[in-house]
Amino acid sequence: MEETSILSIGISLVCVVLVSVSWGILNWVWFKPKRLEKCLRNQGFNGNSYRLLYGDTSERAWMTIESRLKPMPNLSNDFLPHSLAFFHHIITKYGKRCFIWNGPIPLVNLVEPYLIREIFMKINDFEKAKSNPLIKKVAPGLLFLEGHAWAQRRKLLTPAFHIDKLNFMVPAIWESSKEMIKEWEELASKTGSCEIEVWSSLQKLSADMISRSAFGSSYEEGKTIFDLITQQIKIVVPVFNSVYIPGWRFLPTKTNRRISEIDREIRIRLKGIINKRKNIIKREMRAKDDLLSTLIQDKFGHANRKQEIKKLNIEEVVNECKLMYLAGQDTTSSLLLWTLIMLGKDQIWQQRAREEIINAFGDAKPQFHELNHLKIVNMILQEVLRLYPPILELNREVTRDIKIGDVILPAGVLLNIPILLLQQDETIWGKDAKEFNPERFSEGISKASKGNMSFFAFGWGPRICLGSNFAMIEAKLTLVFILQRFVFELSPSYRHAPLNVGTLRPQFGAHIIFRRRP
Repeated sequence: MEETSILSIGISLVCVVLVSVSWGILNWVWFKPKRLEKCLRNQGFNGNSYRLLYGDTSERAWMTIESRLKPMPNLSNDFLPHSLAFFHHIITKYGKRCFIWNGPIPLVNLVEPYLIREIFMKINDFEKAKSNPLIKKVAPGLLFLEGHAWAQRRKLLTPAFHIDKLNFMVPAIWESSKEMIKEWEELASKTGSCEIEVWSSLQKLSADMISRSAFGSSYEEGKTIFDLITQQIKIVVPVFNSVYIPGWRFLPTKTNRRISEIDREIRIRLKGIINKRKNIIKREMRAKDDLLSTLIQDKFGHANRKQEIKKLNIEEVVNECKLMYLAGQDTTSSLLLWTLIMLGKDQIWQQRAREEIINAFGDAKPQFHELNHLKIVNMILQEVLRLYPPILELNREVTRDIKIGDVILPAGVLLNIPILLLQQDETIWGKDAKEFNPERFSEGISKASKGNMSFFAFGWGPRICLGSNFAMIEAKLTLVFILQRFVFELSPSYRHAPLNVGTLRPQFGAHIIFRRRP
């Protein structure tokens, strides 16, 4: 009798667990998505009807592959249909107030500047989207921290990007640019001109810049790390177009194993750089003015004792170093690449920038404080960031029911802030919104955007990109060096195909013809 009772209880418990798990799965893949869909449609948001588990992911993946089969038919700056093909398809079909199914989760598109401003300011209500954990192996650190942990880490890293610290980094940045220009001059020495695939050169340049200025090592020392990070990105990118199943990352699949192997190797090499710097600091009893020294000083007790900042462990130092390698390389190389392409197309603005530089510096190296005098160069860079932002969209997560403006956002949806769409919006920027016209920034960003929240290539608010000033200084110095020595134009072999792979890059490279300046 007693054994029968125990058996009955055991069976009952198993049934309860099975029912609970079954209900949880059904709620995740069907009931919750349908409830969120109804809520969004009642507020005027439109999109495809929800399809079990996969949502729009299959169609999105197919359209992405289709769009990359060939370059754009012209050199237009209206590249949204090529770079974000499915997103363009949805807004064309349903309008800008729409949603896309990211598996069982709706991704809600918000284009109203006043709503976006509120989202950027309320960082505790709208957190970074919790993406596939595998992606965090590529970009760990500050990027995915929230709340108090984020505030502490941001406070620690901010001093490394103060203006006085950036000033000390200028010689390292200039040295990196000089080496690249020397290579180009040697290629052009025989005939006075040469054709160069600049994307690979600029990636190498920005890698060298971040290694020298932020970590004090040469490009050769960091080359393997950059190569490994690039491999990781290529492996992880398909994850964006697939449905993440909780726990999948723990399975010993070929992809999971390779991502983990690369991550281990990167960490071993970064720890080698960190230990080398730690030994130098201990031996010389002083630190360099760069990011790595800032992190190490905190870790090993050299920081100001009055700062109430939680010390980082060695893994956290490695995470921030890895993130800086990734972000520092991609942001600068992307900005420089599209600037050269725009100026290669527009010889008038290229000449105006060159004349400003020659009048200010001649052929000499500018001082840090003199870069602020380059008004035309700054206008050009701002316009390039408007047309070709390094990141095309930002996502945020809604963790509780919340109202902003006239919109009620239910917990469980993701928000999409379409940077490219807003920065090329004709209702804000005028009929020439998709044209390259740096003159629009002659009186500053606020005047150009008519005071709207419509220009945020580096983000905005408390979580604005920490390295934005660093990227702009790198771009200005390199552009000065190039324009002092070369006149350039797009090669007939150039094929226009901006590709969205984490950051914006040229799908088929970027061939440009350089001629020695008379």
